[in-house]
Amino acid sequence: MGKNFKKIIISAINLTEAEGGALAVLKECLAYMSENLANDYEIIALVNNKSLFDYGNITYYEFPASKKSWVIRLYYEYFYFLKLSERLKPYLWFSLHDITPNVRAQIKAVYCHNPSPFYKLSFSEAVLDPKFALFNLFYKYLYRINLKKNTYVIVQQEWIKEKFKKSFGINNIIVAHPSVNYPIKTANIPIGGTDKKTFFYPAFPRIFKKFEAVCEASRMLVSRGIEDFSLYLTIDGTENSYSRSLMRKFGHLRQVKFIGRLSREEVEEYYSRVDCLIFPSKLETWGMPITEFKRYSKPIILADLEYAHETLGSYDKAIFFNPDNPRQISEVMECLIKNKLVFTPVTAKKTNELLVRDWSQLFATLL
Repeated sequence: MGKNFKKIIISAINLTEAEGGALAVLKECLAYMSENLANDYEIIALVNNKSLFDYGNITYYEFPASKKSWVIRLYYEYFYFLKLSERLKPYLWFSLHDITPNVRAQIKAVYCHNPSPFYKLSFSEAVLDPKFALFNLFYKYLYRINLKKNTYVIVQQEWIKEKFKKSFGINNIIVAHPSVNYPIKTANIPIGGTDKKTFFYPAFPRIFKKFEAVCEASRMLVSRGIEDFSLYLTIDGTENSYSRSLMRKFGHLRQVKFIGRLSREEVEEYYSRVDCLIFPSKLETWGMPITEFKRYSKPIILADLEYAHETLGSYDKAIFFNPDNPRQISEVMECLIKNKLVFTPVTAKKTNELLVRDWSQLFATLL
């Protein structure tokens, strides 16, 4: 690398394979930089595990201890990175995982993924998902630290931008819609055969993901004698207390398939072979499966919430439902099963706010 090049530091020491959506954002970012910015900048990526990345023209600094505890993570962010930034003298320090570190750089930016501070958590939900309950409290304060020191704060949707403006009193917010660059997979044989309708919900079991809503909807369908369908869920009961409670309550339903975590390739396989994506989550900064599944031009039934409308954009095969109403969800599923579902095409809302749609536009703004 040329010693006279301005340095860009991408900080993402907390992103591992477990953080699927956030890790995908990091990989897309590094892929773009490797191909388009390396001739003009020296690029340094601070990562948890450098074996996850094979993008050229990038120097990787590895921090495997960052996931061992929050004490270690915060030490890196607020103490070690200050010394590192003073040594490396970056032009841009871009933190890609929520925390605004204590660093010196001409331009500082943070990419905020975690929407947990903006979710109203009930006591029963906190009991089922104590880790999320801690995030719900912790991130309200963590986001505030150093936030106003950023040149830019990047979020994925308009609704969370408004939350940041109201909660933290900032206006230097860029809305950056994530993109999907995976190739579409051609299905060989549909899952479940030609007659049985199949639904797919890929998500990690957090309480706000509302797995119980679609499971209860499935139970209602069976109680009404509608049994010729399958619902595939990417959990297996080993992940946490929430998933275990789902297995205890709904594991007897043969229509509900607890298939466990899938690889990126396996998720695409399911996208290509199922009939419908069902997405009841009550909280997302984006909702990547919605964007991914749109490419297959199949039915999508999803929560009638701000994030879902913004993620979906314009589409002609979608139906929205109340994620707190399993009966309504069962009725929508029944219509699809009986080939009676009538779609109302939706059109994306126009906005005049600062919006970027790809990495080229984002880095043109940052740099």
